[in-house]
Amino acid sequence: MRYYLFLLIFVLFSCASKPQPEKTNQTSPVSYKVSEENVIKTLSYLASDELEGRDSGSEGIEKASIYIENLLKENGIKPYFKTYRDTLSNYDKTSYNVVGYIEGTDKKLKNEFVIIGAHYDHIGKIAAVNGDNIGNGANDNATGTTAVTEVAKYFAKFKNNKRSILFVFFSAEEKGLLGSKYIAAKLKEQNMDLYFMFNFEMIGVPMKDKGMDFYLTGFGRSNMATKMNEYAGEKLVGYLPIETKYMLFRASDNYPFFTEFEVPAQTVSTFDFENFQFYHQPDDEFELMDTKHMANVISKTIPVLEKMINAPKKEIKLNEK
Repeated sequence: MRYYLFLLIFVLFSCASKPQPEKTNQTSPVSYKVSEENVIKTLSYLASDELEGRDSGSEGIEKASIYIENLLKENGIKPYFKTYRDTLSNYDKTSYNVVGYIEGTDKKLKNEFVIIGAHYDHIGKIAAVNGDNIGNGANDNATGTTAVTEVAKYFAKFKNNKRSILFVFFSAEEKGLLGSKYIAAKLKEQNMDLYFMFNFEMIGVPMKDKGMDFYLTGFGRSNMATKMNEYAGEKLVGYLPIETKYMLFRASDNYPFFTEFEVPAQTVSTFDFENFQFYHQPDDEFELMDTKHMANVISKTIPVLEKMINAPKKEIKLNEK
């Protein structure tokens, strides 16, 4: 009996002393929520007076570039080119797109790419209003830039993207989409197999009584909105007639990818020409942004993007003309 008692104690002690699996604090992708605190941190810095409106080629946008590069590096996101900086050749001041890369996990699908982007430049110093001459560009487009950083952090954390992803922060959008025109032509020349391009633009203030979270520019060009709503299980994205009136499909960084690659390339936005009156004005400030709204819509968009990226075949397609 004494022998068996000793054996039992030995077994119990051995089991107890075995190293246990490490506990993880990672949230399940199913319940993942973007932190409003993180949104505030990034957005408030990018829209601060210190960056002087992030004009392309300025000292202010250089600080923004460094901030974005460090964020990518801290989250283990590699540069796609030799460095994170993609130097523009079509603008007279030295300017950079900032490009991060997460390789796909599927042996076959990783050869197909998705681009998720936003422009991080703005218009710099402008005519003063009440003594303020800095066009901070909080809504335009520090909000979209912030959204891309949060999406990038998600995929860097869970590494559950079957297709490869480029996270592109465009410079010189305000100069005529120069950053996106440059890199779209460059990637096309390299024969990239681009599935779709998804662009964030001005998402800092919610729309009212529109029955959707975002509208999609170029709504009828593809089935992207239909598939997004199908993946979301709700009306996440819809059509806003005024975007057709002002031809917004051609007005942001999605458009060069559409013209170069002839694939779905569209922008989501919540700026509806009624909910924000400080476009290209000094009062486009961080304090006017609804960060809770931003965290919510980015959180809703991430699982939809995940389904878009991981679809077994290219389900998002251009509509027939």
